[in-house]
Amino acid sequence: MQALIYERELWRRQAACERLGVPTRIFFSEDLGEIAQAKNTCVNCPVIEECLEGAIHRREPWGVWGGQLFRNGHILATKRRRGRPSNVARPEDQLPVIPIPVRIQRELLSA
Repeated sequence: MQALIYERELWRRQAACERLGVPTRIFFSEDLGEIAQAKNTCVNCPVIEECLEGAIHRREPWGVWGGQLFRNGHILATKRRRGRPSNVARPEDQLPVIPIPVRIQRELLSA
């Protein structure tokens, strides 16, 4: 069983976060700047789809996976800073939008 899980997750060695040595903490941060940095790391990752698919199947409780932000096993469209929302959106609070691949969108819709 252990070997099977290991083989299924071989893609992790090719992940941009692994290759570039990006600190793991930014993928699990509450800071919008670090979340943006994590998402930007994912943009050109060669295994972004595998990462996102795995996170969906594992129902990851939180963090950035495959360029998407997860909370309680679901993908969040947006995240705002703590406290009372501002009347005017701050440019620094805008997270990069990374489209979900069409194939995975179809899977999510059919689930």
